[in-house]
Amino acid sequence: MDLNEKVLETLKSAGEPLKGGEIAEKSGLDKKDVDKAIKALKAEGKINSPKRCYYGIAE
Repeated sequence: MDLNEKVLETLKSAGEPLKGGEIAEKSGLDKKDVDKAIKALKAEGKINSPKRCYYGIAE
């Protein structure tokens, strides 16, 4: 499972929007790696930001 998939799985299992730090904590990944994955996933349209600094699965 690559970094982006791990971040997506963490968001899916949470069931609610999370901050980058919370994603890192729940997934056991480094915060810098999570930030890179968030940037890539947002560009692909797989996640969105319903409010500032929170990220969730795109509908």
